Amino acid sequence: MVKLTQNIQAAYEIESTYGSPPGSNLYHLGLLDTFDPRQVERSVTPVPSLGQSTDTHHAKGPLGVTLPIKVACQGTGWKQLLGRAIGESTLASYKHGNKLTNTVDSLAILARETGGDFTLVTGVVPNEVTIAVDYTTGGFVTCEATCTGYFSLDESDANFDGFLGDDYSGVNFPAAPSADPLLPTDVSVVAALGGLAKGLSIDGPAGSYVEVGEKYIAAYNANGTLNSDFNSGAPKELNVNIATLSSAIEGYSNWGSAVLGGGGGEVSKNLQKGIYYTGTDADDDETDGSAASIFAGVNMSDGGPDVITSLKTATLKIANNNTPISGKATGDDNTTEFLLNNKISRGKADITLDITMTAENENFYDLYVRGLNIPLMRLDFGTEGSIALTNGTITAFSRPLTPGGEIVDTMSIKFRGAGNYNNYSAYAISSDITLTPS
Repeated sequence: MVKLTQNIQAAYEIESTYGSPPGSNLYHLGLLDTFDPRQVERSVTPVPSLGQSTDTHHAKGPLGVTLPIKVACQGTGWKQLLGRAIGESTLASYKHGNKLTNTVDSLAILARETGGDFTLVTGVVPNEVTIAVDYTTGGFVTCEATCTGYFSLDESDANFDGFLGDDYSGVNFPAAPSADPLLPTDVSVVAALGGLAKGLSIDGPAGSYVEVGEKYIAAYNANGTLNSDFNSGAPKELNVNIATLSSAIEGYSNWGSAVLGGGGGEVSKNLQKGIYYTGTDADDDETDGSAASIFAGVNMSDGGPDVITSLKTATLKIANNNTPISGKATGDDNTTEFLLNNKISRGKADITLDITMTAENENFYDLYVRGLNIPLMRLDFGTEGSIALTNGTITAFSRPLTPGGEIVDTMSIKFRGAGNYNNYSAYAISSDITLTPS
């Protein structure tokens, strides 16, 4: 019988140990567009010999597993891919892609063909993830991920009792998500083009610093532990205006705060994401010039003038440049394999937003030619969460003209975070998208 693509579904499970899934609970990956769980390459070293017409031997090299995935933004599978490209955080017991990390989080992907035949890929790590929104042709919002894998194994009954030793034969395969995938009309893009004149100042105890993300602001001691005086040692959710947030911080022991530039009514979620040093001195007197000044993007609320209404396409790409580390691995059946991705080292992330839009004004072009940054941009997915992008530099801009055609701006923007302390570039991207599977 000819195999048909409509007989294929995929599910995922979160791994606590790279390459070794628990084999206990599966979640549907979502509506598949592109998927190849058997993309495995065995490298060989040719061994030639005089007097022979071709290589007399092939020395077996490392086994390289790659897994291209493209899914509609439906259910939670796309969030798992996106979140692991950013880096999973459990800040405030809420699993989300709070900021870029230097660790690697992995998934196990199980492919099932109707009537039998299963393929399991463990140690799935997204190396490059792209969220694409097309407002011109319609269709669903998609998430495309280029992933590496630890090992791939095939079985007819989902009991992978060979090298992997993971038994899914008794684990229920989940039903597909019932909700429709996200449409371009569900996604809005906003840019803080109105400047950063409003915000708040924060002064804390000696050595302290604060991290401002898309969902939380968290305060830390010099040793990297959460400060117990700030919100009783818990991160504070950015769901109030700046005046309310400043008043709350002012009320914490050993912390002080004040509103800057009359920005008390601004949404605190629009504060520029980054890491800010607040412990210059031993007191909390924010009037002595030692406080950290954190500014907010204005006009970024729904319906505000900085919401981009003339978008044609928006493409967000997270490229992690991960480095595979090859080595010999011993399986659960005590056999050995030479694996290209025996371990994975996280590389330098590049965060890029490419957009095309009707040329309605000169706002972006003026920033481009003057070499100025876009302090904050946001992709809002409605009830599914949001992604904040900080300190964007327009690296390319074009406006081609064609007879009788619409004038369209095309630009590429790279982001690098904000702040003055520690690894502030980790906040080049920050999200409020849950990574709790369902």
